[in-house]
Amino acid sequence: MEILVTGANGFLGKSIVKGLANHHNLFSLSRSYGDYKVPLENEIPEFVQKFDLVIHAAGKAHNNPRTVIEKKHFHDVNVLGTQHLLKGLEKVGLPQYFVFISSVSVYGQESGSNINEEHPLEAKDPYGLSKIGAEVLVTEWCNKNNVVCTILRLPLLVGKNPPGNLGAMIKAIVKGYYFNIGGGKARKSMVLVEDVAAFISRVAVIGGTYNLTDGFHPNFYALSSAISKQKNKKIPFSLPLVLAKALGLFGDLLGNKAPINSMKIKKITSDLTFDDTRAREVAGWKSLGVLEYLKSNDIG
Repeated sequence: MEILVTGANGFLGKSIVKGLANHHNLFSLSRSYGDYKVPLENEIPEFVQKFDLVIHAAGKAHNNPRTVIEKKHFHDVNVLGTQHLLKGLEKVGLPQYFVFISSVSVYGQESGSNINEEHPLEAKDPYGLSKIGAEVLVTEWCNKNNVVCTILRLPLLVGKNPPGNLGAMIKAIVKGYYFNIGGGKARKSMVLVEDVAAFISRVAVIGGTYNLTDGFHPNFYALSSAISKQKNKKIPFSLPLVLAKALGLFGDLLGNKAPINSMKIKKITSDLTFDDTRAREVAGWKSLGVLEYLKSNDIG
């Protein structure tokens, strides 16, 4: 197939390109790398060929915006950028298949267990709202143009040199200042980036909306212990929950300048897991457990 991968230079994009390059004619799009160097939020790409499959992995990653401009940037990149991509595709001919990389953030939940795809999309934060907006655009466009549409809602991605919170966690463990809270019992859904990349070409011809996880949802203690063993570091200590809550209350008094507050403590110590039964039953999703992967792979 002729395949276009947007966000080809990103954490997931690189893995997708690596997994597909030997079996298909692959074209890449990112801001500064690949066949098409396009900042999608600013312009409509000028493609020179039609694609069979488009994998839209480009987007602004989840973080905590501090200003109105930073909040708006989520919409510009994730919604307007998607709109520009779709307009560019219309000019050269419609693909048969379209895969959009979304996030479990669309559900807007900070706690819960086995949340499935039928859960309402209740995100209120700029990132989650932008992903909902992009999902709506893609779904309506695919329905209108008879394109097979796949939406993958992903949790924390695990792989070599991960960005974001996991990357920060690894750095803190290596430098010796990471600690768990309340025994690190909170379970979180996560998934291996390599498994997602390998699954995309299979699910693309089926279509549908799917959560993807490793199926085990490790807790913070197990995850931090596995990384510590990999790095030959001591198992991180655990801050008692009562003390953490006290620090959270103090942070509430300090306001926005505080590195931690009661809301963050609650989020860190609450389970948040997602159900991927639909992907396993409908599309044959198979995954390796993150902890099993960490036994034999150094992720950075």
